[in-house]
Amino acid sequence: MSAEGAAVASRPPAGSPHPAGGRRGRRPWTAALESALREASYEVLPLRGAEQAVVEHVPREVPLTVTTTEAKGLTRTLELAERLRGHGFDATPHLAARQVRDGAHLTDLVARLRAAGVDSVFVIGGDAAEPAGPFPDALALLEALRAGGHSFARVGIGGHPEGHGHLPDELVERALEQKAPHATHVITQMCFSAATTTAWARQVRQRGVHLPIRVGLPGAVTRQRLVRVSAGLGLGQSARFLAKQHSVFWRFFLPHGYRPDRLLTGLAPALGHPDVGLQGLHLFTFNEVARTEAWRQEWLTRLRDQASV
Repeated sequence: MSAEGAAVASRPPAGSPHPAGGRRGRRPWTAALESALREASYEVLPLRGAEQAVVEHVPREVPLTVTTTEAKGLTRTLELAERLRGHGFDATPHLAARQVRDGAHLTDLVARLRAAGVDSVFVIGGDAAEPAGPFPDALALLEALRAGGHSFARVGIGGHPEGHGHLPDELVERALEQKAPHATHVITQMCFSAATTTAWARQVRQRGVHLPIRVGLPGAVTRQRLVRVSAGLGLGQSARFLAKQHSVFWRFFLPHGYRPDRLLTGLAPALGHPDVGLQGLHLFTFNEVARTEAWRQEWLTRLRDQASV
């Protein structure tokens, strides 16, 4: 990011408080942007303090996903999802295929979620070097869920606008096509280029995948939070986390932390467009939920104010 770009990213969007066209009138995509922000989902990590922070700062109507870390395993993820569900949140746990030991383990996981009233999952392959059982990737686990009659109202799968990093793009996109019949929506990994995300989404539609896509982008997060999250994962997992997030980490070295304003305004014209399929936002909070929620409310206030002009 250039010095100019860094300066813009660290303050409210250009033209604030009129991000949707200001006195020149509302742009056609303003309503879609407002809807996407109003219905945004948050991702949290199962680390100490996460439950309290969410309960204190996040409205109950905001859907949540709870990540799975290799170091802490599926248990911590399910525990936090259960507790958040008990507080009245719609909480979706990540199920990492490579951490599921066998069919009996999968049945137990599903039964536990059912008992807690959790009716949605986000299925990923996971980062474990070796699978704990017969599920090496997300597709294998999705097929096992269907074969076992373990249906959920909502099943999310991952999308990779910038590729996977370790797998050829064609293989990753073919896997998305194979997983799509088992899913209800896609959540993308973080991508800091609105043009890249939009072009990828169009290609996904052209390949016959018509699931709604929720765009994953970082919330309003400080570098201090990113460092604390990394430290909380343990040494080995921290190293893998930082390696995975290396393209993200440097963007947080701004005087007041990272703000996703530029990325949001870049994505706005594509939100709700029938040829693209971008129908929502998924904010990676890194557990900085208070700051992210304040940022979201600032945007909603500006957009509502603009509507009344």
